[in-house]
Amino acid sequence: MAETSNTQHVLKSQANWDALYFYQKSDVIYQLAFSFCERFIHLYKDRTRDQVIQAARSCKQNIVEGLADGVASTEMQLKLLNVARASLKELREDFEDYIKSRHLQFFVSGEPRYADMLNYCRYHNRLSDYEPFFAQWTDEQMCNYAITLCHFIDRMMMSFLKKLEQEFITEGGIKERMHRARTGYRQQQDERLKQLEAELPRLKQALAEAQAEAAKWKAAFEDLKQRALKMYYEKEEEIKRLKELLGEEI
Repeated sequence: MAETSNTQHVLKSQANWDALYFYQKSDVIYQLAFSFCERFIHLYKDRTRDQVIQAARSCKQNIVEGLADGVASTEMQLKLLNVARASLKELREDFEDYIKSRHLQFFVSGEPRYADMLNYCRYHNRLSDYEPFFAQWTDEQMCNYAITLCHFIDRMMMSFLKKLEQEFITEGGIKERMHRARTGYRQQQDERLKQLEAELPRLKQALAEAQAEAAKWKAAFEDLKQRALKMYYEKEEEIKRLKELLGEEI
């Protein structure tokens, strides 16, 4: 039976994470963090290096995994995206600690450099927008841009999580969708069965009428056949008699 428009689906559509701004910015923050560590944090003398890189990576990868898992499980998607947020907050804290421990400056509201940074981070999402600056910015600039990106990503992810939360409340998780899909399928089958059972008496009546009509036509055919045969044999007998009569005359 063809799928109807009200068919319930168990699996959700796969999200295209590469099109989401918070994922694009998370890719930027990972590459920025890696470049920052390469330039400013010693490979062996500071354990912060590995923590910064891993926190940035965890943010990006958990976004991907969470959105992929969202095909089947909204619950798992919510959990993994929140893990990504937790990693993001850890990363932001590391950059803030770096500024404090090195006695650098936070860019603050009212400064031209703060306004420029805020506008750039707000309207630029792709790695290609930032990568050319990774080798030029000072550690202070990289930290401030990283912190700002962390704030933007966090706000965007919170909006996304609120949307998912509402979907989860209204639609439920995988078990609820499976139950609705199965129940909906059974209801369709039950409705089809009732429809067929309701049509059966009418079909039986139509069949009986067709059989009666066929019997009538069969009887008429047999009668016509017998009359045709009778006429044939009569004509054949007449032809034979005439031939005998003509033979005697000759």
